Amino acid sequence: MRGFRWPPPPDGGPRTWGPGPGAPRTGRPALPEPETELVATPHGVSLERLVTGTGDPVTVFAHGLGSGIATTRPFGSGVTGRRIFFQFRGHGRSDSPPGPWSYLDLARDLRAMADLSGATRAFGASLGAGALCRLLAESPERFEKLVFFLPAVLDTPRGEVARARLTGLLDAVAEGDASALADAVSLELPPSVRNTPAGWAYLRQRLDQLLRDGLAPGLAALPGQVALDDAGSLATVTAPALVIAAADDDLHPVAVAERLAAVLPNATLHVYDRPGVLWTERADLRERVSEFLNG
Repeated sequence: MRGFRWPPPPDGGPRTWGPGPGAPRTGRPALPEPETELVATPHGVSLERLVTGTGDPVTVFAHGLGSGIATTRPFGSGVTGRRIFFQFRGHGRSDSPPGPWSYLDLARDLRAMADLSGATRAFGASLGAGALCRLLAESPERFEKLVFFLPAVLDTPRGEVARARLTGLLDAVAEGDASALADAVSLELPPSVRNTPAGWAYLRQRLDQLLRDGLAPGLAALPGQVALDDAGSLATVTAPALVIAAADDDLHPVAVAERLAAVLPNATLHVYDRPGVLWTERADLRERVSEFLNG
């Protein structure tokens, strides 16, 4: 495989390989990010929020560690009603109160965004899925429909490889090391997409955002934490749930998704046969999420 290089080539990178079906097919810069707002919460942490769509029902979207509004917006493209995207504490323009933080703190952020908007449905990706689990352990009847995309942790700590990758990302951001950060972010891309115009465009966008906004030190302890003391506490969550996983994903083991789907009384599990589904299965993923939430 052709080696990864940073900084990127002036023209956006080699054009010999193309992204998977449904993935972005251009190296052009992304469109400007939409204007967001800062919202005060009852627990004293102002959070960055974007609201799209109109009417009911209302769905709240929770992102993964080091990600944000931009990475969760594609999941809501076909979802009806109002869509609430936000940044957890320590991400983007959201507040960074003194840390370290726990999944309980993230659950409070998620609950505040859901309550302030009257959300009845919730989507959680990776870290956001863990925060959603923590919220549901305390309030099992809070939502009418649930989507868990690539859940990473329940009541068992992450593996060593996952912890090392996440810690490497946080360290690179803290040091402002663009090269180390590019190496860390490139692991989010399937090998077939790296060194393509689309891959370089994604890297530039992610690095611009991370080096501009940073990630708060309070996030550093999260890779070693669990979301729940006991996953069995979710057994009283009766809302229909869709759990999505991907094979061979080091950060999001299929076993975690299988256990989550098993403990939830009304869950459907779908496992893609390879990682990087936002690139390789983008259209199917969007359709799957929207059909479930809109049904």
